[in-house]
Amino acid sequence: MAGKYKKKQKETFSAKVGNFFATIILSVIMFCGLSAYSAQNSLKFVQVSDVHFSTLGKNTTFKLTGESPKLFDDAIAQINEMQNVAFVMFTGDLIDKSFENQLTAFMEHVKNLKHKWYYAYGNHDTCVGGYLTPEVFRNIVKKGNPDFTFDENYYSFEPQNGYKVIVLDTIIRDRITSNGVISEQQLKWLDEELNLSQDKTVLIFTHIPVIEPFSSPNHRLTNSNDVREIIEKYKNPIGVFQGHYHASKIRQFGNVLYVNSPALVSYPDAFRTVTVTNHKKSVTFDIRTVNTRETNLQKAAKIMTFTPKLYEGEAKDKNISVTIKK
Repeated sequence: MAGKYKKKQKETFSAKVGNFFATIILSVIMFCGLSAYSAQNSLKFVQVSDVHFSTLGKNTTFKLTGESPKLFDDAIAQINEMQNVAFVMFTGDLIDKSFENQLTAFMEHVKNLKHKWYYAYGNHDTCVGGYLTPEVFRNIVKKGNPDFTFDENYYSFEPQNGYKVIVLDTIIRDRITSNGVISEQQLKWLDEELNLSQDKTVLIFTHIPVIEPFSSPNHRLTNSNDVREIIEKYKNPIGVFQGHYHASKIRQFGNVLYVNSPALVSYPDAFRTVTVTNHKKSVTFDIRTVNTRETNLQKAAKIMTFTPKLYEGEAKDKNISVTIKK
């Protein structure tokens, strides 16, 4: 009996050891599986706003337009060092003056960017009654950017499975103004695009913001309430990435995250990296601010700005991770 008892004890101990290692192996497999799921469902992009590229060599009261080529080259160099960037989005005012030679010069610099890039029109990019119309602007870009294949001022695409990118055109072109509007035709198109994308995480890019970082009656989107009504009636995770005000501000309304981003040409002379991760029941937006490495120019820009904190934003407007339930 004693011998049988010992044998039974030995078998039980072996079973425990086996179960222990089986649990470890199962945990590793589950962890690797979840990691692989997150990696496959993550999308990283860069938002660069208000480059105001200029070869005319003059700074303004608060924009380092004379130094814009140097700031732009620094941003390109930093972005090229980043891994797994799906695309770079310029949210308007790529150039400071709406001249063909300025856009051509911009293209000479941006050709060094190693990642796909797209843009939304800014109010400085196309000229009222001038030669550099949206069509001419777009055709110049197409010649130097094989990834840009769109024929309209606003457009959409799917950068990878589970994501929809929507680029809006907010520019008024029949008069000189810094205000913006989205036409009735475009509002209808936006509604249709969102309706078809309810099973996706949607990333909207616009120059003039749907929600202002601060009040400015001369820079606002005049029908912002109509735009918000369309966007916020949908319940899937939506991120809206905006420029124009040169200011950092992040606000959340339900499942919609509104991200105002800083300008490259003025303090804080920065851009954004955004990593969006689709989980089974939620989506996480990890937003980081990347400052220029041209620190002397950044210091000069800060001195030129009367209210640097307004444009720099609070800590939560610079770097934040936000999770939105599906």
